[in-house]
Amino acid sequence: MKSMCFRTGWPLAVGLVASVLAWPAFASGLTFDEALRLAENTAPALAAQNASILAASRLAIPAGELPDPKLVLGVQNFPVGGPNRGSLDRDFMTMQMVGIRQEVPNSDKRKARVEVADAAVDSAIAQRRIALLNVRQATALAWISSYSVERKDALFQDFYKENRLLSDAVRAAIAGGRAQPADAVTPKQEAAQLDEQQDDLIRQRAQARAALKRWIGPAGGDKPLGRLPEWPVETGRYEHNVQHHPQLAAFVPMTREAQARLHEAESQKHSDWGWEVDYQHRDPQFGDMVSVQFSWDLPLFPGTRQNPVIAARQAELSQLDDEREDLAREHAQQLENDLADYQRLNRAVQRSQDSLIPLATQKVDLSMASYRAGKGDLSALVAARRALIDARLKQVDVEEQRAAVNARLYFAYGEGAQ
Repeated sequence: MKSMCFRTGWPLAVGLVASVLAWPAFASGLTFDEALRLAENTAPALAAQNASILAASRLAIPAGELPDPKLVLGVQNFPVGGPNRGSLDRDFMTMQMVGIRQEVPNSDKRKARVEVADAAVDSAIAQRRIALLNVRQATALAWISSYSVERKDALFQDFYKENRLLSDAVRAAIAGGRAQPADAVTPKQEAAQLDEQQDDLIRQRAQARAALKRWIGPAGGDKPLGRLPEWPVETGRYEHNVQHHPQLAAFVPMTREAQARLHEAESQKHSDWGWEVDYQHRDPQFGDMVSVQFSWDLPLFPGTRQNPVIAARQAELSQLDDEREDLAREHAQQLENDLADYQRLNRAVQRSQDSLIPLATQKVDLSMASYRAGKGDLSALVAARRALIDARLKQVDVEEQRAAVNARLYFAYGEGAQ
């Protein structure tokens, strides 16, 4: 009996789980915040930057260490002539040698190498901040585009419904003798134009979802849910934060690294040194020996060796300063452009809501009333309907463009510059 219950209960449980997953509440959908979260967790660009930070951190460990010691093996004073030639033990000067040699870079050089490695870690972290900004911004723009396509698709349901009402009105006018039989073709032509526009919308949907998949993977194919994101546009704060943009902030560790490389080049003027200890074995009748020796580099020709390298490192520093100033001006210009564009789009959205769509709707209503009364021309009605369709689609476009500019401002000079 228990076995039978188990066999019947398991398929029932599976069926219940499948039913729950099929409920509308569990329908596949993608909110804006979820898209950003997925991008941060799955974007390959960020994984690559994490690996870069790990690599730089590992390279920083041996940066200040001494070079590996060297094992020295050899034979000294091996006779190649005379009565003892070719012998290792008949000549008292012949010795088999084993020793250890250690090179010791000067302290300034080792310190500079540590500075270079530490700055490289900070540079890798700064580059990840840039990558994070790019990923979040690109994900936001892709989601906004995908969401706007779905809004347009919803509008087309209204357009087709209104087209059917137009067809009904035309048939009624023809039946009442207020229109020509040829007018029956006009609603069908309008429906065909709507089909063409919707075909283009299908293409836009595929492209928008492909762009979203670029950043978040397969979930980018889900239908966007929610509403367009909106952040307050704080002009003064953005203007203050423009100098803290991640791309500009990255120049701080880059400059530190360049300065450290300059210090390393300058340290080449100071002598490195080394030591060596050797044990020399001879025939027992002569006795073994031990040797100790020290060596120093002699930087005697700085004009053709160290100085050109130092000058190159100084030029690299100047290059970084100029590049940062150029990029700062570019961001200042981009900020002003985006702020002006946002204000224009904000006015366009308001104008669309307050006048363009209401007026286009009113014109359609008046044209339809005139046509039904037998006083209006069908071509005028169709033109009015086309203008209304274009106005409603344009409203979605300008709201999408405004949201995209708003997102660029927020991620670059709001969140990203903190």
